Amino acid sequence: MSTPTPRPSVLFVCVHNAGRSQMGAAFLTHLAGDRVEVRSAGSAPADAVNPAVVEAMKEIGIDISAETPKVLSVEAVRSSDVVITMGCGDACPVFPGKRYLDWQLDDPAGQGVEAVRPIRDAVEQRVRGLLGELGIAVPA
Repeated sequence: MSTPTPRPSVLFVCVHNAGRSQMGAAFLTHLAGDRVEVRSAGSAPADAVNPAVVEAMKEIGIDISAETPKVLSVEAVRSSDVVITMGCGDACPVFPGKRYLDWQLDDPAGQGVEAVRPIRDAVEQRVRGLLGELGIAVPA
């Protein structure tokens, strides 16, 4: 009898948890389904997800309109296998044994949907690459 492989856990972190980290979490959930545990948080969460980000994601069939920014907790970092930071600088706690990736992406805050689309597409490509590294096959 084989032991089930534990699901990897990925945490996306940006300052406001209103744009980049929300898109990262949404793409990972969309592409991996229940094969990955997905979280997102912000070091200084906004009141709501950026409307231009919601619109840009809706354009490609992913609805994040019900998502809300969440505050980054030490527990969220501790319980994640991979922590992906997106411009949160030194606000993210670091624990030994975790895999940290820092994705340098433009901040969609204050941008219109036209400016958000290339950021969205870059996030999707990086999420697809991450899934490949985790050994999780996704449709092209």
